[in-house]
Amino acid sequence: MTTTVPKVFAFHEFSGVAEAVADYVVYAQNGALLPKERRPSNVSLAASNYDSSDMQRVLSTKSMSSAREKKDRPKKEQRFKIAISGGSLIQVLHEGLLSRTDVQWGKWDIYFADERLVPFESDQSNYGQAKRKIFDLIDTEKYGTPNIYHIDESLIDDPQECADSYEKVLIRGFAGRDSVKLPMFDLFLLGCAPDGHIASLFPNFQENLREKLAWVVPVEKAPSGPSERISLTIPVICHSHRVIFVVEGATKAPIIKMIMERPEKGLPSSIVNEGAAGRVSWFVDDDALTDVFVTKKKYKFHQQLEFNEPFST
Repeated sequence: MTTTVPKVFAFHEFSGVAEAVADYVVYAQNGALLPKERRPSNVSLAASNYDSSDMQRVLSTKSMSSAREKKDRPKKEQRFKIAISGGSLIQVLHEGLLSRTDVQWGKWDIYFADERLVPFESDQSNYGQAKRKIFDLIDTEKYGTPNIYHIDESLIDDPQECADSYEKVLIRGFAGRDSVKLPMFDLFLLGCAPDGHIASLFPNFQENLREKLAWVVPVEKAPSGPSERISLTIPVICHSHRVIFVVEGATKAPIIKMIMERPEKGLPSSIVNEGAAGRVSWFVDDDALTDVFVTKKKYKFHQQLEFNEPFST
């Protein structure tokens, strides 16, 4: 494993993390939803993912497509596809997103990076927590209702069947009429636990970490929290347009130090840093960066667009 270093944005306190994460989420939203002709060059999310040959091919294809564009061809609705995990990330999104007026909730497709196999009413349920702290609080009359894709609650007693079922949900959402090898999220949001697990991918569960084909895997006998879970896999995470980790608190400092200074240890987040190199950003408060030797960047906020501005032509 090489020593790929992701962008690390540092903040003095939790509120700063929440505000910046929300800004970045909306930035990603606009990159996915705005017509290309309305996207300022400095907010294009896709361009930085291409090398020069890729970019030349994209520009050539765009030119050819414009030349033969048919006015009567129906336009495919643009959707913002996002995956979120649970834990403290839900509180970050609660504090950062709900007060903003430029979140187009009605154009969001929300999936879960992982789920604990407990009833939705449980405080341990990622979906249940997100529903109570985010989804139920959205002004849907003003901002629309997001599409939310969660596990089948009736399958929580069978991790393998639940994983297979949720993979089918992803296939329906991403494959459509065409065959795709992996889903491609516009944004994948993750936390990182003190033991180093991300989503429900744990450091010592090598079979899950090495999974190459499945989009969703069952997790049994997890060492912390609910023992039975499902999780999206490393290839799915790394195939996303953008991946961000959100970490706060002094209890996370030792694991952050290992991730940033000892990538050869092969922790799940280190694998993502490598596999999605150039597309990974960390939003971390100062407490979690205690004694961590890493280049810290100052986050630059983006221009906000009012919700009443048209997002389609």
